[in-house]
Amino acid sequence: MTRKSVAVEFLARVEGEGGLTIKVRDGLVKDVKVDIFEPPRLFEGFLRGRTYLEGPDITARICGICPVAYQTASAQAMEDALALVPDARIRALRRLLFCGEWIESHALHIYLLHAPDFLGYEDAIRMSADHGEAVLRGLRLKKLGNDLMRVIGGREVHPVNYRVGGFYRAPLRRELSAFEGELEWAREAALETVRLVATFDFPDFEPDYEFVALHHPDEYAIGEGRIVSSKGIDVAVRDFLQVFGEEHVAHSNALHVVVKERGAYHVGPLARYNLNFARLPDFVQDAAHDAGLTHVCHNPFKSIIVRALELAFACDESLKLVRAYEPPEPPFVAGTPRAATGHGACEAPRGLLYHRYRLDDLGVIQDARIVPPTAQNLSQMEDDLRAFAGPRLDMPGDRLTWQCEQAVRNYDPCISCATHALRVRIERQ
Repeated sequence: MTRKSVAVEFLARVEGEGGLTIKVRDGLVKDVKVDIFEPPRLFEGFLRGRTYLEGPDITARICGICPVAYQTASAQAMEDALALVPDARIRALRRLLFCGEWIESHALHIYLLHAPDFLGYEDAIRMSADHGEAVLRGLRLKKLGNDLMRVIGGREVHPVNYRVGGFYRAPLRRELSAFEGELEWAREAALETVRLVATFDFPDFEPDYEFVALHHPDEYAIGEGRIVSSKGIDVAVRDFLQVFGEEHVAHSNALHVVVKERGAYHVGPLARYNLNFARLPDFVQDAAHDAGLTHVCHNPFKSIIVRALELAFACDESLKLVRAYEPPEPPFVAGTPRAATGHGACEAPRGLLYHRYRLDDLGVIQDARIVPPTAQNLSQMEDDLRAFAGPRLDMPGDRLTWQCEQAVRNYDPCISCATHALRVRIERQ
């Protein structure tokens, strides 16, 4: 490439406002910056002075794609502080709601945000001219996830039925049993999704990641478990801040999170898959093998296959939970305010999400700490871009730019709760 720089002013298909600059000098990558220029959103400040019951409703507004994850981590932290233990029926209903979020988010990412990269289209609208059946499948899957969120959570975006201790109202059995037929279709549609994305061409790129995710001994972890890594971390959720640290970087309004004294790490579907493969149902493991994967996968471009496998899991898990559903009575357990600190963590579609709250004796929030998945992946994104772009600098400029954009979209970054733009710039000196 002879041009000194390559710039793409607008990249849709990511959530939030950010930019990317790659500086090249004498044929070598010298600097990579994922610039997050979206203004700070100050949710932790909003939470101070509010009661513990308001936490899940406020944090749900952080993201329109994964509000249930924020509600779950928030409620867990409050329940930890107040020593509340919701019963098994509440836990099952929460897991079903969370599966609905995984379904809608994974379907959105696979079909509308990421597949166009592999198939050579600027967006899903253009892609639909040649792949209309696939796009309609993705939209139907997303609608199913949204419908589950609406029936259980009260509405599709920013659910209002979730509360500390459980739910304000438990759905009737007939309200959930009505989903059985569509979930049976969705499980097969998700497997068809796996078969589709397995046919894509993937760059040869396999970094030595430190994967970090929740791990549960009895199930594929979504809403609870210990925090583990592929390089030896194994701690309780309450010890998160002992192991991981947030760092300010000059080029970003988002903090970068690293393993203390070690550096970048990777959260999200790829991390969950590598750390919890054995907890996936047999049919999902078989689908992974049919798609050419083993129990480990280090290629971030193949994360689209892993998301499709998690989509199949979430549809199957939802079907099991719907068939076994018994309404919790009462739908929540009440708590008594006390001065305490609580911690919560869950697996948002994009990866590990951590919350910590300090309450006074009236249950008023004195301090809040929220560590979202994308902040945990930012350092790893920059490392990926540095390692990926270096050997490919002789590639035509438009192709290199496209693949660097895609390297960011592998993470499905949620820079904010809205989809805006990511600017990409490659500077050569």
